[in-house]
Amino acid sequence: MPLGPYPEAVQEALCQRLSQAAGLDYNHARLDRSAHPFCGGTPSDVRITNRYDEADVCAALMGALHETGHGIYEQNLPTQFRRQPVGEAAGSAAHESQSLIIEMQAVRTDAYLSYLAPVLSAEFNREITVPALKSRLRHVERSFIRVEADEMTYPAHVLLRFRLEQALIAGELAVADLPGAWNEGFHALLGITPPDDKRGCLQDIHWHYGLFGYFPTYTLGAMAAAQLMAAARRALPGLDAAFGKGDLLPLKSWLNENVHRHGSRLGFNELLRRATGEALNPQAFVDHLTARYLG
Repeated sequence: MPLGPYPEAVQEALCQRLSQAAGLDYNHARLDRSAHPFCGGTPSDVRITNRYDEADVCAALMGALHETGHGIYEQNLPTQFRRQPVGEAAGSAAHESQSLIIEMQAVRTDAYLSYLAPVLSAEFNREITVPALKSRLRHVERSFIRVEADEMTYPAHVLLRFRLEQALIAGELAVADLPGAWNEGFHALLGITPPDDKRGCLQDIHWHYGLFGYFPTYTLGAMAAAQLMAAARRALPGLDAAFGKGDLLPLKSWLNENVHRHGSRLGFNELLRRATGEALNPQAFVDHLTARYLG
C-alpha cells in the first residue's frame, strides 16, 4: 500500500459511505469514534464505532465493515418479536458470522477489491492497486496480538485461549502460572514466544469481565460465515459480479431471509441447516482458506 497520510476525516466519510452501501440504515444508526471498534444500541438505534490511523486506511475500513455486519443483523431482527428473547440474535457465534461474512468473506474477495481500489485512489488522490490491497488485506504472519491476526493464524489464538480456560476451570492450572503456560502454549502453536505479558496473557478484556468460553465464538462465527457464503453463492450465481460493483445488497437480502428474520427462534445449528442444508461443518472454512491462500 502507498504510504500515508490518509486523512482521518476522509477515512471516516468513506467508512460511512461503504457501510451504508453494504446495507446499514443510517436513519437508525450512527458511526462514531472509540478506542476500539464495537457495535451496540438497539435494533432501532444501532451505534457502531471505529478508530482511525492516518498511516493505515485499511484498518479503519475493515473495522467499520466488520461492525456494519453486526449492525445489519441487529436492524433486521424480527420486529414482531422486538424486546422479547425470541426476537434477539441467535447467540454470539451467529453474531460473529454476520460481521465476518461482510468483512472477511465479501469485501476481501477479488471482485470487491477490484471495486474498492479505484474508489480509494480517487478519495486519497494516489494510485492504489488491487495487488496492493490483496497484499495488505491477505497478508499472513505469525503475530502476538489476537485482534491483529490474519484469518489463517487467528484460530490458533482462539485454540490457545480455549485450552487455557479448560485448564483453569478444571483446577489444573493456577492463575499465577498462567503467563508461563500462555507462552509455552503460544510457542507450541505458532512458533514464537511473547516478549511480555502485555503481548501475552494480558492482551484481552474477556477474562477480566468473566467471559470464559467466549473466544471459540469467533472461530465458530468464521466457520459459519464461510458456510453461509458458500450457500449464498449457490443461491445467487451473480453474487461476485455484484461485489465487483461494490453492491452487497443481494447478500444482505439473502441474509435477511435466511438468518436475520429468525431471531433466536432456531438454534445455531438449525439456523445453519435451514440456510445451508447442513449443520455447522468446518469444511467450508477449510475450503475458503485453501482457495484464498493456497489456490
